[in-house]
Amino acid sequence: MKNDYKINEIAKLYGIGVDALRYYEKLGLLAPSRDSNGYRLYSLHDMYKLNIIRDLRQLDFTMQQIKAYLDHQSVENTLELLFKEEELIKEQIAKLETTQQMIQSRIKVLTEAMQIKTGIFTIKTYSERPCLQFNTRITRDEEMDYAVKKLHQKHKSHVLDFGNQLYGASVSLEDLEQGVKDVFNSVFFIFNSDEAERMDPDYTLPAGDYLSLYYRGDYRQSHEKMLDVITYASEHGLRIIGDPFEIYEIDNRDTIVTDQFLTEIQVRVTTV
Repeated sequence: MKNDYKINEIAKLYGIGVDALRYYEKLGLLAPSRDSNGYRLYSLHDMYKLNIIRDLRQLDFTMQQIKAYLDHQSVENTLELLFKEEELIKEQIAKLETTQQMIQSRIKVLTEAMQIKTGIFTIKTYSERPCLQFNTRITRDEEMDYAVKKLHQKHKSHVLDFGNQLYGASVSLEDLEQGVKDVFNSVFFIFNSDEAERMDPDYTLPAGDYLSLYYRGDYRQSHEKMLDVITYASEHGLRIIGDPFEIYEIDNRDTIVTDQFLTEIQVRVTTV
């Protein structure tokens, strides 16, 4: 084994650019010698330092922190560094576990959503559902995306995983009955009671019975499906309480294939 290596050899060995090696030298982290032609020569000691630099950079240590450690390396400082590394690794593991849980949750939601049968009217009973709402007039899909993004921007500290966040949009019952098509009056994020503890809801879907209908495909069906829900309620002795709304189970967060979109219409009802 050689004792000294040229900069291109070290760059290839460590998979880093020669500019990075020169930068480390400029910071005083490395001190390569020079051969008779002025070329940098890196010793085994420099390689040892490079191992430390690489490992600490992977843990997001700053160059200043790395230099301070290398300049005052001792058993005590090494132990202190190892304890810091351990804590950082624990934090990274916790983040990875959280990410894994989010991915597993989305897999479960999408897998179950693909099995849902559409065109069937059911009654669902809910406890109170806390929400965060943005009131605005929406007449196009682009406006819907903008409204959802604006709502998310306002409350992003409460929405830890937008990919899994359930959201909906409400329609005025009066507009529907007057023949107004494809106009929504609000968007809202829906949370469960456990999630409500970390947020301050500004809107609530009341507890009670909700008439539900799922449909797949283009949102241009929305008006017709809403009318189907209203007609079903009337024909089955159900009185509608409040405005109907859609919940987007599968949308453009998950697929660009419109036929795969899954939307649920809900409206609160009671027996006449």
